[in-house]
Amino acid sequence: MRILLSYFKSQLLPFPKEETFEQWIINHFGSRLYEIFFKGYTEKVWGIPCHMIQAGWAAQRVTGLSLFSTVSNALFGANHTKTLIKEFHYPVLGAGMMWRSFQNAIENLGGEVHLNTEVIRLRREGDSIKNITAQKEGKLIEITGRHFISTIPLSELITRIEPLPPEEVVFSAKELAYRASILVGVIINCKELFPDQWIYVHSPKFKVGRIQNYKNWSPAMVPVSTKTSLGMEYFCTEGDEIWELSDDELIDLATQELVGLRLVEMGDVEDGVVFRQPKAYPVYDLDYRKHLEVIQNFIKTIGNLQTVGRNGLHRYNNQDHSMLTGMLAVRPLAPQHRQKVVDFRTGKW
Repeated sequence: MRILLSYFKSQLLPFPKEETFEQWIINHFGSRLYEIFFKGYTEKVWGIPCHMIQAGWAAQRVTGLSLFSTVSNALFGANHTKTLIKEFHYPVLGAGMMWRSFQNAIENLGGEVHLNTEVIRLRREGDSIKNITAQKEGKLIEITGRHFISTIPLSELITRIEPLPPEEVVFSAKELAYRASILVGVIINCKELFPDQWIYVHSPKFKVGRIQNYKNWSPAMVPVSTKTSLGMEYFCTEGDEIWELSDDELIDLATQELVGLRLVEMGDVEDGVVFRQPKAYPVYDLDYRKHLEVIQNFIKTIGNLQTVGRNGLHRYNNQDHSMLTGMLAVRPLAPQHRQKVVDFRTGKW
């Protein structure tokens, strides 16, 4: 009843402008549902208050969703809003299968894929990139090309272009903010724990933001049928308290929080491994759009450079959307008669 009353209040007395995430959500769902469902998790992910996040984030991620569509979906299962999607295809051994097939397809066509290689410089002449310098196994290599497509975070891409872009472009690049992600994978000595693929943890009592159950994505991802593998996801900022924890400390934290959430018993956790991903999430703070526009206007002046993906666009896309940006970037570069489609199951065109 409190949720409904606060919703009707928001419809009668809405914020006249929806400039922040907080204003957008309250206008669409009411203040009560915002407080118990949206506020805690969102601030855990982004590390800043909801009134400091642009409304565009909510408009992008909660498209087509309303209080009544959510209730309808819960009660009758009749809603087709993408946010509440019921199922989708998932590779048997995880998303890595796609990228291994992608690499095979490139190499079968005579292309090269360099792993563990860092791009350290993009040499620019006028309105085009001439070549890139990369570091691989301690050695510098130079790669030339007619077209360059980048997924490098914009804050790093701009500062690696030589000669450097104008001062205002470099300043805007340094002002873009990011959140990092730490995944603590733990092995649980239990055959089954819960039926969901993932659980979102809203409570501020726990630092973990999301828990993935890989066995429920695909049983083949857990080779021992009597055990379960969980991924404890922690959102942080490079250099903060969580980021600076050692791997052992992070595994201990994940174990304690699983016990605190009553998902496992203390003796159930057998082992763990830690993966750190810097710049995992581009932040939609109140100033990001103006800085992004400055950077985009500069990149448009370089005719043979395109940026794609989550970090290349500074846009929090899902994986499939990021893949689509790459496909759309390539399409105009290839002559029409050479455009083909790759079958990722076989690696053949």
